[in-house]
Amino acid sequence: MKILVCITHVPDTTSKISFTDNNTKFNESGVQFIIGPYDDYALAKAVELKATLGATVTVLNVGEPSTAPTIRKALAIGADDAIRINAYPQDAMFVARQIAHVAEQNGYDLIMMGRESIDYNSGVVHGIVGALLSIPSISPVMTLEIEGETVKLTKEIEGGKEKVESKLPLIVGCQEPIAEWKIPNMRGIMTARSKPLEVREPVETDLATEVVSFANLPAKGQVKLIDQANAEELIDLLRNEAKVI
Repeated sequence: MKILVCITHVPDTTSKISFTDNNTKFNESGVQFIIGPYDDYALAKAVELKATLGATVTVLNVGEPSTAPTIRKALAIGADDAIRINAYPQDAMFVARQIAHVAEQNGYDLIMMGRESIDYNSGVVHGIVGALLSIPSISPVMTLEIEGETVKLTKEIEGGKEKVESKLPLIVGCQEPIAEWKIPNMRGIMTARSKPLEVREPVETDLATEVVSFANLPAKGQVKLIDQANAEELIDLLRNEAKVI
């Protein structure tokens, strides 16, 4: 079995976010980058499948040279090799077309990624890749088991869970608790240095979106504390000041 795990290179959630060039570019200065947390779940599950089914795991990232440490960490966690598409991830359509092109060339049985990245949070890449490749795409996936050519999954739906079965090939967008995050050990870190990391140029594709500007969230306002016995005052403030009812 051949598994492709697509990972994002995103700012740590504790990083202070700012923008440059009149708020049109993200300022990477002083920012710590990590594997996208949802992608971490996908990678951890892929490594488990490697151990139980003898699968091979390839990591794919669409990113510039600065993403190399993030890719090496994925290799240290247990991926066998990696591919970096040498391009800035312009938008979801651009990234999806790069993933689909690699998948077409290599014939993966299972394509795994996080349910969404934590920078843009669009949550649509897996669906676009599925449409481009004409294979099923299921997200968000909470459990995944493979029996022969059948994949048994549990996915989250509004108000509950849904059990689904599909045949391979398949694309899944992962979330907790599909697997526990894995921390690379010293042996993994050392072997990751010699694992193949192939760099490819992107396939040409028209961009579907254009960034006009970024903006930070507005500062939090003052908090008004209302005594629990004074429901009328709370209702009045919600209706006439906050204007939410």
